Formats: sequence, structure tokens, C-alpha cells
Amino acid sequence: MAYDLLIKNGLIVDGSGMPAFRGDVGIKDGKIVDIGKLGGAAACTIDAEGRAVAPGFIDNHCHYDAQVTWDPLCTFSPEHGATTVIFGNCSLSLAPVRKGSEERLAEFLSYVEAIPMEVLRTVDFDWETTGQYMDRLDKCLGINVGNLIGHTAVRHYVMGDECQKPGASDNQIKAMQDVVRDGMKAGALGLSVSREKGHYDPQGVHIPALWADEKEIFALGDVLREMSTGTIQAGGGQYVELKDGMIRRLAEATGRTVVYNSLSQTMRKPDEWKTHMARVEETAALGIRAYPMCSPNRVTQDFTMKNCQVFRGLPAWHPILLSSDEEKMRAYADPEIRAKLHEEAVVNKPETTVGFSKTWWNYMWVNEPVLEKNKWMQFKSIGQIAARTYNSTGAMATSPSSSANGCARSR
Repeated sequence: MAYDLLIKNGLIVDGSGMPAFRGDVGIKDGKIVDIGKLGGAAACTIDAEGRAVAPGFIDNHCHYDAQVTWDPLCTFSPEHGATTVIFGNCSLSLAPVRKGSEERLAEFLSYVEAIPMEVLRTVDFDWETTGQYMDRLDKCLGINVGNLIGHTAVRHYVMGDECQKPGASDNQIKAMQDVVRDGMKAGALGLSVSREKGHYDPQGVHIPALWADEKEIFALGDVLREMSTGTIQAGGGQYVELKDGMIRRLAEATGRTVVYNSLSQTMRKPDEWKTHMARVEETAALGIRAYPMCSPNRVTQDFTMKNCQVFRGLPAWHPILLSSDEEKMRAYADPEIRAKLHEEAVVNKPETTVGFSKTWWNYMWVNEPVLEKNKWMQFKSIGQIAARTYNSTGAMATSPSSSANGCARSR
């Protein structure tokens, strides 16, 4: 056979789970037609000696909802071998949206995912429904896209300013079901919900999806059961799964695969992953498709004090995190306020704070000092810096910020 493209001498990883093997890949009319030791003519031949030849990876949790409208490749996922991206995760999507409420919807995505509103305001919202949004993307895409319908967007679309209150009515739930159904018919990949208590809007109020009760969530999931299609993604699912098995129950009730965040080892509860893993194995043995995502590497946060998400929800910290940079500087310099911050972050060490470790100072380090006098702090933990300060002054200094398993840039 004459090929359009022949890739020779590569280490082939075919996606089947089989061990990698050396061979060639023949492509004709845009499709793989042969794999093995191939000969014959080819319009183009690539020598892949020393390289892996593999299907494109799926980046299954990202938030390119806005970026994809101006960056059809969703840079930088393809640079890491991904040819498919899944966004609309954690209940956050930019469709559906009513005319005039675009900025409010964008605020939910902005504050949770640390995307500046200055960036999101550049998006030309020329859609209302999920189908119209997907049609917009189809006009210019350089990567495969799976788009989830975000519960926060759906709740905001149906309930308006009431979306951040509990107790959707039966009529409102039915309207939300209709919106999800229309989005699925238009080609959406599925539905995303959230139980992540660390997700707030810029005003310090939990995002709309967090105000929904189980009745509402299961009702939206029932649309996918009825249509026998789609997947469900759940942000913060590990909390409710370990509490009362909600994710397992959702997967069982809908018959759909539920993927949730996440199976991980954390210094807050170092052995909890063992309990979680036992739950996962038990669920799999029952034939229920509820799978936690997990990361093969250490998860870190990189932040400055202009955008420190970790202490959201703590009474003294939260208003400061919502304030202007000038107000932040004044607050962090005030001894009385610093004492309150210290009381909450160091003395009380609340287990409920998302991303918060009892000994956070050992898991946060200075990454990029700006001032020359602080260069010595680079790559040192806050605990190390505090110990050195204590040794030189005789009094322990306290840091005005913290982040479990994170990074910081100090001025």
C-alpha cells in the first residue's frame, strides 16, 4: 500500500494497555491503516528513532472555557502531548448565559480559577445556550474538545440572582433539567457539579452549585440517565464520598460514569487516602462506575498575596483577600489584625479550611523573592525562615500568609 504518511522505527504505545513495541505506523486519508514493520511507498516518511509514537493524551480536567475562544489550540496542553481537552469542570462553564449577565457568570470562573476579570472581559459572548457556545467553538478549533455543562452556569441561568440561595423549587429544577437536556442534545460531553466548599465568588459567597441539595443534583443527573449518554464530573467529590457515599449513589442512580476530585495524600490527613482507596475498590467490586481522579506528581499552588486562595472562608482572612492591594498592605501591617490572622491560621488550625495543613509552614516555600534583601529566602520554607528570624531576633516572627503544599512569591 502507498501511504500518505509513514512513521518508522518508533516505540509504539497503542493505547490498548499492551507493552510498548518498536514498529512503524502507516497513515492513509487521515487514518491509521497499518501498524507493524511496514514497507512500501509514502508521500512523506518520518524517522521516529528514539521517540515514542502514541495516541494523543486527554487532558481531562482543565478550564479553557474562555481561552478556547481566542486560543483554538488551548495552549499549553498540546505542548505536553494532549490532543483532547475537557473543560466546564467543577460546575463552572460559560454557557448557558443570559444577555446582560455575562460578567456575573464570568466572575464565578474568575475567582475560583484565578483568571483575572480583565482577561475574561475580553471574551465576546455571542452565545446564550450551550449549543450556540459549541457552534462558536466549532468554527475555529485546533484541538479536540469535550465540553461539560456546568451546574453553576445552569443554576445562574434559571434562577438569576436567587442562584446563591438554597431551595430551588420543583419548577426551577425542571427548568434546569430542560437546559441540561438541550445542552446534551447539542453535543455536550456531560454535566459537572460541585461540592467543593472552598469555591467562592469575588464577593466571598459560595458559587451557585454549592447551594444545591442532593435532590437537585440527582435530578440533573437523571437527565443523563434518561438519555443514556454523558458523563458526570464532580468537584470536591471526595468530601461527600467519604462522608456518606454520595458519588457512588449518584453513579448508581444515573447509571453514568462519575469522575470526581480526587484521590490524594495530604498532610492534613496523611492516612485518609487508605480509607478512600478501600471505598474505591468496594465501589468497583459492585460494578458502579465512580472513579476519583488522581495526580501522578506533587500538587502545588503558586501564588502571591494578591491572590491567595487558601484561607478563603476564615473570618479574619477572607475580607482581606477580597480587598484591594492597598487595603491588603494596610491590614497585613496592622499588629492587631496580624494577631487575629495568627490566631486563625496558626493557633486554631481549622481542619475545615480547604488546602490547609496543621503545619502549613513546612509545606509552603518562597519561590521568587522580588527584593534583593529577601533573596536569601528563595526555596526556603516559611518554617525555616521563621526559625532563622527567631534565632536572629529572639522572637518568633509570624507570616501573614500560608498555603498547604504550595509556593509563594515573597516581596
